[in-house]
Amino acid sequence: MRQFQGRVITPGQVSAEAVVTKQGFNTLASLQMALQFGDKEVKCGDQNNEELYGKPLINKALCLPQTIGSTTGGLVLYCACAMEKNPACLLFASHIDSLAAAGAVLAEVWVDNVSMPVIDSLGDEFLSYVKDGMKITVKENGIVEVE
Repeated sequence: MRQFQGRVITPGQVSAEAVVTKQGFNTLASLQMALQFGDKEVKCGDQNNEELYGKPLINKALCLPQTIGSTTGGLVLYCACAMEKNPACLLFASHIDSLAAAGAVLAEVWVDNVSMPVIDSLGDEFLSYVKDGMKITVKENGIVEVE
């Protein structure tokens, strides 16, 4: 087991299975179709992301370097939480961008009974180490354990 220390954007504790991408995560392209058409597994719809395309994202520990794409990305994250179809947590190797942070914080404040811990600044070593299917545990203090 390895531990990585990051910065807490939205707090919470969770354990989940990892899904990993080493390229930017396009929030709109990845989640829109699943949310719009009621995909219960919330499979990634971004055909440009070969690492995630077609993989379920709901209740997974989404490990990524950063988000990219549309300015609607924050709203899409908020909507995923409001619909209870969100990843279990978002784990950023780099600093989170303002749009993703806004969506996560708004969901934390406005959506009842949904928690999506978000940790950033975990580092490139985190993203190199973690693999699909590994067990991820997020602690309140920004420690992420990878088994």
